[in-house]
Amino acid sequence: MSPENNKQAAVIDLSAEEKEKLEAIRKVIDTYKDKEGCLITVLHLAQEIYGYLPLEIQRLIADGMGVTLSYVSSVVTFYSYFSMVPRAEHAIKICLGTACYVRGGKRIVDRLEEVLGIHVGQTTDDGKFSIQITRCLGACGLAPVIMIDEEVYQQVNPDKIEKILSKY
Repeated sequence: MSPENNKQAAVIDLSAEEKEKLEAIRKVIDTYKDKEGCLITVLHLAQEIYGYLPLEIQRLIADGMGVTLSYVSSVVTFYSYFSMVPRAEHAIKICLGTACYVRGGKRIVDRLEEVLGIHVGQTTDDGKFSIQITRCLGACGLAPVIMIDEEVYQQVNPDKIEKILSKY
């Protein structure tokens, strides 16, 4: 089978849901492609639709917006909001700003990695948790702080990690 036929076969194998998502992203691109400075808006909306921004989606956006794939990828990798991998059901953000770091933030990172069996930037095999680092959660007086989804946990220490995770 020629590479072109392989490409067609891959398109045919897409689920109806995948096709709907891609069509929705194409509509977003069509809406913004002629408006200067809208790449971040398109990326944001595409991530809402698709859930993350794998290389294939970045390529679709680059082609549709008339910019290079390297430019799109540079924006995606610069902003921590964007993700190139599927996001977990529960995102754990550990603050490593000055106050949190000094009060043991790194030990919390180490304990989370140990308990979950993953490293910062990764997602557990079951898709339940991911670990991210942030520089400030705005609760310096309550340091160290972690945030799971939208819930903030204050004065966390490594011994509290398993109890906190058991809620999820």
